[in-house]
Amino acid sequence: MSNLRELCKGLPLHPLPENKGRREGIPHAPVRTPNLSPEEKQLALKNILAPEFAQELKLYGHIYIISVSFRAYPIQNYPCKTKSAAAIMHMIMNNLDPSVAQFPQELVTYGGNGQVFSNWAQFRLVMSYLSEMTEEQTLVMYSGHPLGLFPSSPSAPRLVITNGMVIPNYSSRMEYEKLFAMGVTMYGQMTAGSYCYIGPQGIVHGTVLTVLNAGRRYLGVEDLSGKVFVTSGLGGMSGAQAKASVIAGCVGVIAEVDKAALLKRHQQGWLMEVTDNLDHCIKRLREARKKKIVLSLGYHGNVVDLWERLVHELDTTGELLVDLGSDQTSCHNPFNGGYYPVQLSFQEANQLMATNPAKFRDLVKESLKRHVAAINRLAEKNFFFWDYGNAFLLEAQRAGADVMRKGGNKTEFRYPSYVQHIMGDIFSLGFGPFRWVCTSGDPQDLVTTDLLATSVLEEAIKHGVKDSVKQQYADNIRWIREAGKHKLVVGSQARILYSDQKGRVAIAVAINQGIAQGKIKAPVVLSRDHHDVSGTDSPFRETSNIYDGSAFCADMAVQNFVGDAFRGATWVALHNGGGVGWGEVINGGFGLVLDGTEEAERKARMMLNWDVSNGVARRCWSGNKKAYEIICQTMEENRKLNVTLPYDVLDESILGKALQC
Repeated sequence: MSNLRELCKGLPLHPLPENKGRREGIPHAPVRTPNLSPEEKQLALKNILAPEFAQELKLYGHIYIISVSFRAYPIQNYPCKTKSAAAIMHMIMNNLDPSVAQFPQELVTYGGNGQVFSNWAQFRLVMSYLSEMTEEQTLVMYSGHPLGLFPSSPSAPRLVITNGMVIPNYSSRMEYEKLFAMGVTMYGQMTAGSYCYIGPQGIVHGTVLTVLNAGRRYLGVEDLSGKVFVTSGLGGMSGAQAKASVIAGCVGVIAEVDKAALLKRHQQGWLMEVTDNLDHCIKRLREARKKKIVLSLGYHGNVVDLWERLVHELDTTGELLVDLGSDQTSCHNPFNGGYYPVQLSFQEANQLMATNPAKFRDLVKESLKRHVAAINRLAEKNFFFWDYGNAFLLEAQRAGADVMRKGGNKTEFRYPSYVQHIMGDIFSLGFGPFRWVCTSGDPQDLVTTDLLATSVLEEAIKHGVKDSVKQQYADNIRWIREAGKHKLVVGSQARILYSDQKGRVAIAVAINQGIAQGKIKAPVVLSRDHHDVSGTDSPFRETSNIYDGSAFCADMAVQNFVGDAFRGATWVALHNGGGVGWGEVINGGFGLVLDGTEEAERKARMMLNWDVSNGVARRCWSGNKKAYEIICQTMEENRKLNVTLPYDVLDESILGKALQC
């Protein structure tokens, strides 16, 4: 508690704490190469108000300042005047917990460059502001920089965040590196910069659903035993792939170049076996495939070597050893540590990245072409590959790889995005990654919320739902039960599931009542991934299945951010970049604190209704028939809520005919 009080005093200036440099024993972000001019370097130091950090700018390409280490403490430990502020502190500290964050000292939560703040001075200032905040103030955040506390009303958000809001003509990668180095903007990924990351559990759930639905769509099976899923990445969010493979019941083989990341997942129990021998990897894959053993196998090496070896096995033995494939490298950031070229070792790549960025870039492009060539060869047989929304196919196309679909539009490649073929139908039904965090830090509170959520979904099935909705509810009931068995909590006591509008509202109400009745000991934060029904406009991922020409428009995400703010969210965030990279997407998220009051329930009902129906309505008007069906089902409910939508005043048969055109 005394340490938290010290943190909340703000940044100590006289003197500044000693900067001991990068700590040993934890992963670190690659050195950045922003190519600042002498004048820009001076401006970067001036913005920090501390010339003492010139050496840090020189060594790492960015000024991070002095770091601290902590975890997400129970909410009552935070020295705050409001529960909302304490809940926000809890969420921030979880994002930076060393067991959760990818590069904790550089304030990167996941994705290679997903920042919580730009530097540790900002963190300390935010802690200070939150400790002083009242229910009639709002903290405003400009790309990691706390602008200050401003008067507002109790019904307004306590926190409003924007990250990376750069004028469109200047929203390029090159400009970003300079602007970030100068400390004036920040890439918040999705839930890194909105303080809503819950560890790799979130992507475990999404990957489980993706792999299960890929099996149904591509292989025509419900049971994935003996089926092989090959992919790459065990660092940040991608670290979830091993656990997801086991829960889905298949053989998962995941390549990772960073030994520290691979061993971290193995030590956490998320990865069953590891090997750095490609012969052993293939032998083990064959055994598990033949005997239908559920396995997660981490290969310490480059995924291109793995794909090319699978091609070799096909060409020499005629045996196709893989059924499903994807990629979860941080390919949205391919030239700054997000993708490692096959021609170099991990250490060689990090060195070349810092000393000769142009040569490194050329090697990455060559590696991407080899990567795709191997996948293309395997795809000639009964093998199915999809883009997992990390800009892999986009960057491969830019590198000159053979990935374009003949006759396709700008968002269609030779292989589909998982949104286009696997998850898009789910979004159209209103299902997306809904989550909550028990701020008590007590595992028993999470057990209670799991039981409440399960009972809500079971009750919905009992009262009758469409088969497509029933399958999603059933998958999520299975998920909650499996999540408990597999001990998926890393950091805060959190859970994620995919739910539609009705399910989210019902779960929120049940949890809020549980708090009021004393079944849950402390407030619960509701949130979601930005990767959701309404939260993100991303033509190469979330909106890649929008075919009316509006996939490159960002009205939906911006309207969602604004609408959530005045419908009851405790905090809201709007970001440039996330998932597929800087300048490629606009996305937003929220946090909503449930404290057991009637007001919290009212806010949850109002805000969650908008947070889902916005995206369903947009998909309806873009010609999506599943979205249209959901809209027709909820017309009467909308009228009860005083919601009037354009399709409410149209004859259903007219709208149906329009959608068939």
